[in-house]
Amino acid sequence: MTQATEIESIGQIAVAITNIKRSVAFYQDVLGLELLFEVPSGMAMFDCGGTRVMLTTQQGLEKDHHTSVIYYKVKNIEVSAKAITNNGAKFLQEPQLVAKMIDHDLWMGFIRDPDENLVGIMAELPVAEDSIKAE
Repeated sequence: MTQATEIESIGQIAVAITNIKRSVAFYQDVLGLELLFEVPSGMAMFDCGGTRVMLTTQQGLEKDHHTSVIYYKVKNIEVSAKAITNNGAKFLQEPQLVAKMIDHDLWMGFIRDPDENLVGIMAELPVAEDSIKAE
């Protein structure tokens, strides 16, 4: 039997970067995340809805820095995508419907940060009540 781990949420996500100045500009100016603080040794901490996103220059072995995709949740994907584009990013995949769920439609789009890490934006758009009742 699996014992409960009592994991409540994600507290922090580390993103390996190569140029702190360029990456801080991207995450602050393009994505609009709040910069909490920056350390001259090559680290910056942002807030994303209560989860810390840590940018850090690579430490240790390169194999330890393969990244996962971080999906940033937005309320209005069209408005957010336009703002991100206006802020200087180019979408690899424009936001599009990827799944119709029982109570929402899942939309996603993808860009890259200055270190070529894939960055996702996602929105869970509510399905109209009439559509739910009809099924």
